[in-house]
Amino acid sequence: MSKKVMINCDEATTICDKSQYCEATLWERIKLRMHLFLCKKCGLYSEQNKLMSKVFNTHLLNHSQHHLPDEDKEALKAQLEKKMN
Repeated sequence: MSKKVMINCDEATTICDKSQYCEATLWERIKLRMHLFLCKKCGLYSEQNKLMSKVFNTHLLNHSQHHLPDEDKEALKAQLEKKMN
């Protein structure tokens, strides 16, 4: 049974990405949570993934243009650097 529950880091990152877009099944999310509890590097990946999505959604959805103005790019870059450090 443990082989069915335990996943490797590659599978964890794939499930993390699927989960972010509500495409992961309940069983996949359970396996991911178990893996994230044990693997701190994948936990960091998961947190960074959530942060990037939140920042992109905040900045990109608020603009009707197809590209960001330079001042918004600099603000985005500063916010990412602040959160990552």
